[in-house]
Amino acid sequence: MAVKTEIGYTTPDVISVRGKNLSTEIFGKFDFIDMIYWLNFSRLPEPREKAMANLILVAAADHGLTPSALSARLTFLGAPESVQGAVAAGLLGAGSRFLGTVQNVAEMYKKGAADLDDNASDESVMECAQKLVREYRANRTPISGLGHNIHVHGDPRVPVLRDISEQHGYFGKHWRLALAIPVVLEQERGKRLPLNGAGALGAIVADMGLDGIFGRGLMLIGRAAGLVAHVREELESPTGQELWDLVLEQDPRNVKATSGY
Repeated sequence: MAVKTEIGYTTPDVISVRGKNLSTEIFGKFDFIDMIYWLNFSRLPEPREKAMANLILVAAADHGLTPSALSARLTFLGAPESVQGAVAAGLLGAGSRFLGTVQNVAEMYKKGAADLDDNASDESVMECAQKLVREYRANRTPISGLGHNIHVHGDPRVPVLRDISEQHGYFGKHWRLALAIPVVLEQERGKRLPLNGAGALGAIVADMGLDGIFGRGLMLIGRAAGLVAHVREELESPTGQELWDLVLEQDPRNVKATSGY
């Protein structure tokens, strides 16, 4: 039985990616976002698609000492010979609370707005948001894409992401639903939980017509760049040992860690 993939193949003379010769038809002609689209969809992105994909990659790259960056730094502390292990450790935590949230949100918006058309009235969008909020409340399921532990009065990324989405024609029913959900929550439950960056990025992914896995993939690709930067900084200005020491200091029964522990 032959095992093959439609993505590409290699012969002694040619490396083919989705039917194009890597050496003669792709090198020097595709940029990285072109390549991402070609690999996934066998087509090049439209200019506006490329702008938005680039925006998502940039948005995902780094947010400081997040759990993914901490994981990468601590892994590098234990295995400085494994840059790939440190980056992988940072990416492995991309789940329902960090990074992977974009996929969850995009899929939630797509399902919630399935019955809305692109020209739906504001009343219809609000009714859709009410239905979603009540359904999630009845199932005791948290609604992703809302609130932030630092940006408690509003995520500064959201208005900028909205503006860029509007400029490129990707402000549609999913964005409108995303903005309506916090309004419904405040009206019905008295909770003020503004839309956050993940919620806005999920709306972008949904309004671009992309699937949730591709959206999560873009977030992972973007964050990988940031994690490489954290690993390089860890090599030049180590903080991993200090982070570990902080943990050890919380319990007097612990002894100070040494490199040979």
